[in-house]
Formats: sequence, C-alpha cells, structure tokens
Amino acid sequence: MRRQLDLVSGPLLIEDAGAVLRARGVVYGSAERFAVAAPVSPHTELRDATERGPICPQLPSRLESVTGPITEGLTSSEQCLVLTITAPRDGQRLPVMVWFHGGAYMSGSGEAPKYDPSALAREGRVVVVAVSYRLGIFGYLNPVPDGELNLGLRDQILALQWVHRNIAPFGGDPQRMTIFGQSSGADSVFSLILSDEAAGLFQRAILQSAPLGLRGGRSEMTAAIRRAATVSLGSVAPGDASAEQLLAAQAAAATAAQRFGPRGSFPFAPIAGVYPMPHQHDEHRILARRAPEIDILIGYTRRDAAPFVAMNPQAQKIRRLGPPGKATFDLLTVALTQRIFAKPARQLARMWRAHGGAAVTFRVDWAPPGAPFGPCHCMDLPLLFATPQLWADAPMLGTSGGHFDSALAQRTRAWWAAFAHDGTAALEGSNVRI
Repeated sequence: MRRQLDLVSGPLLIEDAGAVLRARGVVYGSAERFAVAAPVSPHTELRDATERGPICPQLPSRLESVTGPITEGLTSSEQCLVLTITAPRDGQRLPVMVWFHGGAYMSGSGEAPKYDPSALAREGRVVVVAVSYRLGIFGYLNPVPDGELNLGLRDQILALQWVHRNIAPFGGDPQRMTIFGQSSGADSVFSLILSDEAAGLFQRAILQSAPLGLRGGRSEMTAAIRRAATVSLGSVAPGDASAEQLLAAQAAAATAAQRFGPRGSFPFAPIAGVYPMPHQHDEHRILARRAPEIDILIGYTRRDAAPFVAMNPQAQKIRRLGPPGKATFDLLTVALTQRIFAKPARQLARMWRAHGGAAVTFRVDWAPPGAPFGPCHCMDLPLLFATPQLWADAPMLGTSGGHFDSALAQRTRAWWAAFAHDGTAALEGSNVRI
C-alpha cells in the first residue's frame, strides 16, 4: 500500500508495508561532478519514493568474496545522493539511527537490499535512515587541480542536515540521533565525530570494525594515487571523462596504493587538514571535547582481518603449506586484527572514558559452522540487517549459510536499538560479547 507523507522538503509517496513505513531513493542533495553538493530544493509536487535510488558508479567490490553481491541489480548514476528511510508505523518522537555503509569508500550503497533495516526498526522502535554518498574518485580523490576535496564526507553531513529537517513526519526525533556504520562507514562515523561541521547533529555513535589503525600517515600515498589517476586519464579532462574512464583511473590509483602496505588496502578516505576535517595534530583535543557530548559503542569481530589476509598472494601461498602454513595465516590474522581494528577501538574507548565520556566496547565472536574465516569482517551485518535468506549467498557464512542464529540476531538488534534509545546506560557492563 502507498500513502503520502508531507515533509519540510515536500510531499513524498511512500510505501506502507504494514509494520513499517518505507521511503526509498529520497534525494537529499544534488552535485555536479567534483563539486560540493547543494541541499535539495523544496518541491510542491508529489514525488515517488517507492523505488530504490541509484548507487554511485563503482567497480565490483573485493569483499564480494565475503558478503556476496551487495549492489547487484541496482542502477548507477553520479546523481546518487539518496536516502532510504524505514520507520515503525505510527511511531512518534522515536530515536533515529543513521546508517553509513562500508566498502572501503569504493563500493556499496545504502539502497542495497542486504542493508534492509525493517527488523531493526520494527523490533527496536527506531527510525533507520540509510545514506548513499559519493565514493572513490567521485567522492574522495578529486583529480581536478586545486579542486574541492572530502566531497563524500560533505555529502554525509548534508544528509544529516536533511534528516534533522525532515525526519519528524516519519516519527523520528531529530534531537535523538545515533550515527552508525561498518568498516569505512565506521571510519566515516569517526570523521563525523571529529568534524566541527557535524557537531550537534547527533548524540550517539556506533563504530563497527572501524579500521582506525590505518588512519594517519597517508599524505605520501594520497599524492601517489592522485598521480596515478592523472596518468590514467592522460589528456582527458576529469570533467569530460566518462564514468568508465574515471573508474579506470580509480583502479590505477588503487593499484598504485598497494606498495604502501596495509594502508594501501584502504586508499580512499577523508583527508586530514582539509575542510571539513581537522589537522591530525588537533584530533586528540577535539575528541576530548566531544567525549562528554556523545556516547559511543565501538567494536570489532574476533577475526576481522581474515578476509584481507586471505586476499594477499603471499598469504595464500603460506596457507597452502599445510598445518604450519595455517598456523602462520592465523597469526597474521590475529596480529592485523589487533593492529587495525581491536587495539585502536579499545584505546578510543579508554580515552573517551578518561575525558568524561561514556563508551562501551563489543566483540563479535559468532560465526556459523563451516564459516571459512570464522567471525570475520562483515559478520555483524547479517545480525543487524535483512533476512537469513538474503544473506544465504554470502561466502563468509560457508556452506551452512542457511544455518543462522536468529535469536542472537534479535539480541544484537535489541542492543543496538537500546543504545539508540538510552545510550550506554542501556547496556550492561563496559564490554559486550556477541
């Protein structure tokens, strides 16, 4: 069934799915290529928000070998600044949870079916907003000399501003905002905490497998990948290039990043010291100021790094050496999980508490029988989103993809929703095991 909902920005035709209301492909901004996005203009005509919106142009994700296809069947367009909003039917002044997807800032979309938050919204009595934003060369590597940077992050801030103005008709309370994200989406959450432009737009934050150990020390790599993209484009001006040519330049940039070690697996990210990001030497001072204002829930999966180690050609050779090779592979997985995900998460939580903030950590230990990597990167996603059937093709779940702990998934959604309602006070203790 469909119904009209009147927003500050204009009327929308949305889906009434019984237990939840859903608006898809809701435009929150528009932007020319490599330009700062502008807020969407108010409209008086009724706009259809029942179909999925476009995704940012992108190459196939390297993590399809973990999650299976995420954006399969969705159309791409550079005009990809859209939201999907899922809300309990007849809710009033409910907490709002704004989701930023992962994908190494190169792939993914808030429109993806595997990120369907209907169960989270329905069971937890929260309004969930999934944000799509510019990725890769379009959002985080502007090849135009002296061009605007950090465009993807600025898209995210624009989306939060749209939510503040328009979420009330969906039953959401703009003064009870939680931002949450996984992988690069969690890195986005960290960047939003740091950015003065986003200050006051949210009160709580959840960081799932944030690769905080890869932040910093990126200036040489950023210069190298920009050079590689420029060489790839050759005489073609960035503004005149086709999307395919720009994606080829992005691929060249990603290849150039590989010589920079683990950071090279994460070549695109917000650039410190460039608006709206502070300089890196100011980050600790800003975080200390933010701590009393924002509750955080931060954590990782026990074998977060396993898929990335498995993608490394040298690690693949080592793994084929039998038991000694497997032992070495496991040691690498543990070491990189600690360096990139676990240790920085614990450090941030300790620092947060030391400066008067409230912080809870979590670790995902669950994986179904036969999961090839164990509780690896992205294993938290099926516990929060969509249905076991939609995730059954995910290679990380192994041959028993249909063997799913629905009770654990329900508890995990309950924890996340409770945090959105009441912050860390809703969670028992300072460390949650999933």
